[in-house]
Amino acid sequence: MEDINQLKEPVTEKGDLSSPPLGEAGRESEVRAELIEELSKAGIDPALEEKLRLLEKRRITPETQIEKRRFLFRMFGKPCFPRGELVAITGKKKCGKTYLCSLLMTLCARREAMSMQRMEEEPLKALWIDTEQSEESTQEILTERITPMVMEGCENTTFPKEQYDVFNLRPDNWNERLPLIEMAARQSKPDLIILDGIRDVVNDINDIVMAQEVLERLMHIANDLGCCICCVLHQNKAAEDKTLRGALGTELGNKCFEEYECKKDAEHRIFQCQQVATRKYDIMEKFMFTIQDNGLPRLLSSMELSAFSEGNAEKNRTPTPQRTYNPEYVQKGEVNYAKAFNDLLPEGIEMRACQLEQEFMELVGIYNDKRYGFIRKKALDEGIIQKREEGYQKVFYFRGPKLDEPEPF
Repeated sequence: MEDINQLKEPVTEKGDLSSPPLGEAGRESEVRAELIEELSKAGIDPALEEKLRLLEKRRITPETQIEKRRFLFRMFGKPCFPRGELVAITGKKKCGKTYLCSLLMTLCARREAMSMQRMEEEPLKALWIDTEQSEESTQEILTERITPMVMEGCENTTFPKEQYDVFNLRPDNWNERLPLIEMAARQSKPDLIILDGIRDVVNDINDIVMAQEVLERLMHIANDLGCCICCVLHQNKAAEDKTLRGALGTELGNKCFEEYECKKDAEHRIFQCQQVATRKYDIMEKFMFTIQDNGLPRLLSSMELSAFSEGNAEKNRTPTPQRTYNPEYVQKGEVNYAKAFNDLLPEGIEMRACQLEQEFMELVGIYNDKRYGFIRKKALDEGIIQKREEGYQKVFYFRGPKLDEPEPF
């Protein structure tokens, strides 16, 4: 067994969370090491000793030396898509999720594309696992979308195939895919993994145990290889429900470092992507693009963005309610409020203030509550209606003594 005193030495191996002995922190480390040694001498189960040793390696203190988080890209000047983490890419079906993934893979070879930049000078390696589309569709995206997007900003005349490992696992069974993904990741050692989609590595999307196991294994890959894994998963089908599907979606939302949502305006064929959750850098802006005749995405110009925003505002504006005056109670703009209150408040009937206001306005056909307040005050002053207060802010109205049957117009 490894010498227990090694716990007292500074550890510099990657991934080790122990800190070197520094002042009081060093003394605490020595005390803990002595405790473990005493347990060993006392005949404590070696398995427990190993667990204690592992637990000590996982201890975090203010002095713990931890490698700073590194990000692959920038979006609107903010770092995003960190190494060693999971990122969720979500949205309804056919809303641009694969376009966003194509952009990320393009940035592995290009330093800048659309509104994003690669942070590192050296090119990155991408591993794309496609479980949803046919082999033909995967190849078309690689050759007709990613390749032109890369070559558009590349000085080389040939596509850098060595930076991309692409696999289509749709023909395989669900329980065969995750082991294949793990094998591909260990062999490829990528900086970025696109898993499109994560739903296809489980049998039941609502199996919480399976969801936890899958995400644990993916987090191990991300941590061990120092790569970012983008997991594509649909939102629930209901139009207003933007939560991720199933127990798998719940766990992914809990475990991921960031979440990006993709939307599509089908009428104008405009796609938009926006960060909706993060543990670090909030990115408030959204980037919007359209698809050109050649099938490649293009950012909207400022003029197009302005026109689209104004069009959406006009479409979503709530129209001012238009009411038609009831001629039985309103003629030439004058409201016969005595007749209206007489019809609403028969003998012996009381009505709460809010109910009376609503029913009066609907009956007469007015929509201005200030005008109703003026009418109610006049009716009170004239003795047409009376009010009774009960407790805190409880007001009831009933017929007044001077409310005679109004004469018709």
